[in-house]
Amino acid sequence: MSTAIITLIGKPGCHLCDAARETITAVVQQLDSEASAPTVTVEELSILEDAALLDRYADEIPVVLINGRVHNIWRVDPARLRAALMEV
Repeated sequence: MSTAIITLIGKPGCHLCDAARETITAVVQQLDSEASAPTVTVEELSILEDAALLDRYADEIPVVLINGRVHNIWRVDPARLRAALMEV
């Protein structure tokens, strides 16, 4: 079975980050019930706690990475996220 790590890069108080988190959570919950879906781990990083992330992504949060590669910035489309995870 394949695995995927979703990394949400954002900061506290960011409404787009909150929306991205909700979308990610909903998609991962859907995939949990599918036998062919990858095992997904979700982690969050704050640009306020990492100077390198702040320098790189300050104007782009939220940023969603799948296995370390940028998947999305600003808004997360659930269908696109699901499709990307199914290809892992």
